[in-house]
Amino acid sequence: MKFKNWSYNWFNPWFVGIALGCFILAAPVILVFVSVFFPQTEIWQHLYSTVLSDYIVNSLILAFGVGVLVIVIGTVLAWCIARYEFTGRKQLQWLILLPMAMPAYIIAYTYTGLLDYAGPVQTWLRETFNWQYGDYYFPDIRSLPGAIIMLSLVLYPYVYMLARTAFSEQPASLEEVSRSLGVSPSKHLFKVVLPLARPAILMGAALAMMEAFADYGTVQYFGVSTFTTGIFRTWFGLGNGIAAAQLAAMLTSFVVLLLILEYLSRRKIRYYFQGQRAQQVSRQKLTGSKVFWVQFLCVIPVFFGFILPVLQLLSWASRTYSKQLNSEFWLLLWNSFYLAAIAAITAVSLALLFAYGKRLNPIKPIQFIVGVVSLGYAVPGTVIAIGAMISLSWLDIKLNTLTENWFDLSVGLIFSGSLFALILVYSSRFLAVAMHNIDTGLARIKPNMDDAARSLGHKPLQILRTIHVPLMKTSVLSALLLVFVDVLKELPATLILRPFNFNTLAVKAFELASDERLMDAALPALAIVSVGILPVILLTMLMDKPSPHSSQIK
Repeated sequence: MKFKNWSYNWFNPWFVGIALGCFILAAPVILVFVSVFFPQTEIWQHLYSTVLSDYIVNSLILAFGVGVLVIVIGTVLAWCIARYEFTGRKQLQWLILLPMAMPAYIIAYTYTGLLDYAGPVQTWLRETFNWQYGDYYFPDIRSLPGAIIMLSLVLYPYVYMLARTAFSEQPASLEEVSRSLGVSPSKHLFKVVLPLARPAILMGAALAMMEAFADYGTVQYFGVSTFTTGIFRTWFGLGNGIAAAQLAAMLTSFVVLLLILEYLSRRKIRYYFQGQRAQQVSRQKLTGSKVFWVQFLCVIPVFFGFILPVLQLLSWASRTYSKQLNSEFWLLLWNSFYLAAIAAITAVSLALLFAYGKRLNPIKPIQFIVGVVSLGYAVPGTVIAIGAMISLSWLDIKLNTLTENWFDLSVGLIFSGSLFALILVYSSRFLAVAMHNIDTGLARIKPNMDDAARSLGHKPLQILRTIHVPLMKTSVLSALLLVFVDVLKELPATLILRPFNFNTLAVKAFELASDERLMDAALPALAIVSVGILPVILLTMLMDKPSPHSSQIK
């Protein structure tokens, strides 16, 4: 460390504020890991002899199964869109992203209604071929393979987006060199293109696998025992919060191991392109039957991941909307809206303060603690919720003891029994989403603008509020929108921490589907999906912007 860092004013309000904010956001996850020092021998003996092996095996199969499927689907779609020109390509490049708007637990409910014994598909088969129960085999959608397929259908855009960018940014000179050396197109694909895109593809797969580890709604509805369902059972069934926290710590360890493996897979990879503007590979124009097959290939994931589920939800909603559109539904809509809005404003405000604090104090300690807290997106919502519930419950007990001793008054569950707990967990979980957008916007503002503003007597907060925020308005609005939609779709954390008699659209859809009232669950599910389309449109607009460092051959 350089000498100037030793003389840094560690009591600087920005440093103290950032350190305190980061500690509060990280406290739930820290507490989850601290719980391992409080052994729960009897509970763990019971788990070990009964379900622990199922939790581990099923979670690993689920995550790696999703990883393989999203790599195949996302890479193939990215290659088709990035390297081929065909009729309908412009429309398909944003349609492919639509499954991102569909939460996995909603698509699980939809396909259960479609493919179950009493669903339209099996009913049609029995009526058409005069079959009876037991006369035919039909795969069970409510199974581990079914959960892998459901999650893959909505998570492949992670790989698609990163792989498409990687394919598009590869310079044309690579293909020209391969042709001059007599390398066939297929060998060029496997020996040059895919190795260059491998870091992006693996990063997309790692993100999808982390989402698979964190999923609760799909696996719970399908009856698949994973860590997330085990955490809920241990907490609510066995009534042991410490053991649930220890299971959460084990789940988080798997996620951390996944991040380490992803890093190790690319740490020795060093690919560099020339600094000057590079010509991109021109897209190959397809004709004849090739156009149909590429279109068909691109439409299949969109159809099964978005169009078919939405059509089924619309069909169900058309039969029940007259009963569902009542005061209860509008209350659910309002609860979901203002909760997501408060969480988005809180997360983006913290991201602004943390990002600007890093800009004002570019020292390693601040960079490190903000970077660690930004990893919250990799931690499952269930884990953060368990840590928050334990820590805030302890805080409430101490506060009530204090007020009863001093004022003979019980203030109740101010922290753990209110929306404060949810806002804390949402801010910790989705801070990284906001930070990415804010850091990107702030990096475009030249540091000399800060110097000029300070020379005119403006204080740091004034500079941030009056200069930086207006200049990066697009980044701030994008961050607000992305966090808003993520909070709206979040299920496990909301299930654990919601106050009594407080429901959201996600919780209501989950409860109705769990009661096998799939038709009644359609309207709240459609409301979530409709709002979820907004960030998809935003992502499409951002991906359509040409790269400032490259140009396209026409």
